[in-house]
Amino acid sequence: MSKVEDEKAALAEIKKVVGDKGWLADSTDMQPYLHDWLKILEGSCKMVVRPDTTEQVARVVRICHDAEIPITPQGGNTGMVGGSVPFGGIVLATDRLNNIRELDADNATLIVEAGCLLKDVQAAATNAGFLFPLTLASEGSCSIGGNIATNAGGNNTVRYGNTREQVLGLEVVLPDGRVWEGLRGLRKDNTGYDLKQLFIGAEGTLGIITAAVLSLVPAPRDRVTAMATAESWDALLRLFRIMRVRLSGSLVAFEVFTDLGIKITVDHIEDAHDPFTDSHPLYALMEATCSDDEAAVREAVEAGLGEAFEDDIVTDAVLAESGQQAANLWKVREGLPEAQSIEATVIKHDVSVPISRVPEYVVKGGALVSEIIPGARLLPFGHMGDGNLHFNIMQPEDMERGAFLALKGAINRNLHDLAIAMGGTFSAEHGVGFNKVGDLAHYRSEVEMDLMARVKQAFDPTNIMNPGKVIDVD
Repeated sequence: MSKVEDEKAALAEIKKVVGDKGWLADSTDMQPYLHDWLKILEGSCKMVVRPDTTEQVARVVRICHDAEIPITPQGGNTGMVGGSVPFGGIVLATDRLNNIRELDADNATLIVEAGCLLKDVQAAATNAGFLFPLTLASEGSCSIGGNIATNAGGNNTVRYGNTREQVLGLEVVLPDGRVWEGLRGLRKDNTGYDLKQLFIGAEGTLGIITAAVLSLVPAPRDRVTAMATAESWDALLRLFRIMRVRLSGSLVAFEVFTDLGIKITVDHIEDAHDPFTDSHPLYALMEATCSDDEAAVREAVEAGLGEAFEDDIVTDAVLAESGQQAANLWKVREGLPEAQSIEATVIKHDVSVPISRVPEYVVKGGALVSEIIPGARLLPFGHMGDGNLHFNIMQPEDMERGAFLALKGAINRNLHDLAIAMGGTFSAEHGVGFNKVGDLAHYRSEVEMDLMARVKQAFDPTNIMNPGKVIDVD
């Protein structure tokens, strides 16, 4: 049997495994699965497979393994680096693996399948009196499996860390079709290598996550949300220092953005409003939670803002007096990623540097960009509390899109070089995917690349699992 005939037979067998509702082969039906969220990359595949059980996933993977058919795992397809764009083979979509399997209130854990939307995981936790602290702008469409596979960050990392910190156990279908049953809800387990850590952040290159045990925390009684304005990035850093000391473990988020960011969000996002009468160069959105004394936390926020005013660190501030006012403040920040895409073509970045060097990075990065693209509209924003910046550049109004994108390589290399020189990285929370494979090889040492290649070879020697992503082993 020829390779083509073998592939046809394998695809026919996959159809039998998943049933009529479990596959798509029409080009129109497959279209949403073929491009990235930014609609820059366009891929192709033979079929989109949508299994609804772990056993079906295992059988599909086993067939692909035997026929050497590449598999691109895909959750909500909201990634920013092309990690779920297929280039041949099949897409294995997890959207039908969407059951909440078990809630253990005493253990404060939730077992969920990979295709559950993040918002549904949050809701399940909330309904049981808990909080699942991962929160993202795309939580209405991203899947928990994708969040785990990319080690998503989000807004609450100041207190709760990245997705990795919320995962206690995993169920994973390996590239040969075997299932690793690692759904253990344990906080302590020193029995050998912690295998789950290999799959968290691996972007589906080592296996397909089908379910996870998530750690929950008690739901806060209340939240205190405030927004402040400042004249410089140094001032924002000083404000963060004050709030970190005043609020200690109560501070969950500290987000920053510019006047341009707030302007385009108000222009393009429905119900987004600038809470201040006058425009200001920079804005900080902060939130603290409380389990006991909301008044004490509110007093701490007010005291921190008062200290910042006295030291001329902030120029204005507003403290939310209700849940709706807090939601209005968050609307400005959460609408920014969509607003920038509406406003213009954007060259996006996801860098991280030590918190202490964020102001320096913004200033030096801005100077580098201005040398390459005079008149570039700088749009830095992101998570000041963990040093993660989306240092984005919008197309100048008087520049053609093609000419702008032609400078993307030079922009990326300069900004990534700067981050590395400051002890940072070129990918903080978006992953490597397809777009940054070259960056990984360029910036990581030979030892690191060798170790990663060995891990990939050990798990996936035929390179069928999301090939071409994260690490190039061809």
